[in-house]
Amino acid sequence: MAPFETDDSTTAAEADDRHAGRRKAARYVVPVAVVGVAAATIGLVPALADSGDPDLPKISAQELIEKIAASDVQQLSGTVKISTDLGLPDLGGLESSLTSGAMDSGNGQGSSADPSAKLTELASGTHTLRVAADGPDRQKLSLLESGSEYSVIHDGKDVWGYDSKSNEVYHATASDSAAAEKEQDVPATPKDLTEEALKAVDDTTSVTVEGTAQVAGRDAYRLVVKPKDSGSTVGQITVAVDSKTGLPLKFTLTPSSGGAAVIDAGFTQVSFAAPAASTFDFTPPKGAKVTEGDAIEDDAHGAHDGAASRKSEEDLGKGLDGLEVIGEGWNSVATFDTGGEGVPTGSDVGGDLGGFLGSLGDKVTGKFGSGTVFSTRLVNALITDDGKVYVGAVNKDALVKAANAAK
Repeated sequence: MAPFETDDSTTAAEADDRHAGRRKAARYVVPVAVVGVAAATIGLVPALADSGDPDLPKISAQELIEKIAASDVQQLSGTVKISTDLGLPDLGGLESSLTSGAMDSGNGQGSSADPSAKLTELASGTHTLRVAADGPDRQKLSLLESGSEYSVIHDGKDVWGYDSKSNEVYHATASDSAAAEKEQDVPATPKDLTEEALKAVDDTTSVTVEGTAQVAGRDAYRLVVKPKDSGSTVGQITVAVDSKTGLPLKFTLTPSSGGAAVIDAGFTQVSFAAPAASTFDFTPPKGAKVTEGDAIEDDAHGAHDGAASRKSEEDLGKGLDGLEVIGEGWNSVATFDTGGEGVPTGSDVGGDLGGFLGSLGDKVTGKFGSGTVFSTRLVNALITDDGKVYVGAVNKDALVKAANAAK
């Protein structure tokens, strides 16, 4: 983590460590597919519980950050809520058809219980979750829906996904690289989100402690993280940190544009007692369709369509190999060259889809030429007509400025 503004002085060694952290944080910049990837990156988040103003001993921002870093809660269970408002457009029937297409990408072998598909539903609206953890090898997350439930269970080597609505099961083992990546793709708790946010903290950031709160019956300090400069889409991040354990209990990100929080995350109930061992037991129900994770991967790479998929991935990989970061801190912009020709038109991908893509973006021009800006309330991307991409948690003007500077 790079140096930042708190009440405390910062040593040279700490500054070096934080600069290294800032460089590491560049890997977390969302480079492509603003709507889909940004939603998946921050979609699995819980929302705010009760509030209050407990009387707690004074603590500095530096001390509170150190308390978060030292927190080692291994066992917990509780209820959380997800409230996410990225300001995404209503995709209507197109959304359903795109989701269906993605599920069938492996010659019909996709599963509605695959976490990578199911958890993207948390990208908008408000959802209720039950969570449980017993050390690094046993976790469970259940998404409660009207009349149904979806669960992801990690028990030792086994990773299970179960969708009660469709009675489908997804199974993989921790030794499968794809399974391990699926489980770790999305931050699942306020602690995960806080760690990601603090990686972005640098000398363009103000970090302070602003009062106290009460979340799920627990006394907490309020850590407030704000960009110093204009241009970022982030207004501020507020984290409620448990005064005893140092565990982040609530995470709220408000946009610089104002209005409702983009992410509002927190426990409504929480216990730090060990969950019952049976919490993590899972046996596929009778009659359930079971899909093995490695079977999907093999099928997706076994036929002509798989070869085309590999070619597409290789082309994207070449573009990401040239990923660069322009600027610093909250106003940094990631850029790379897709080698393509900008946003597809109706004639390129089909009239309805092409017209839809065009309607989502705003046309912009500058020294770089011309392109289209795609916006959410948090992450924006400029795709130039010659296939270059500029993306970051910055406004449209900042993207155009970065594209002009890169010419």
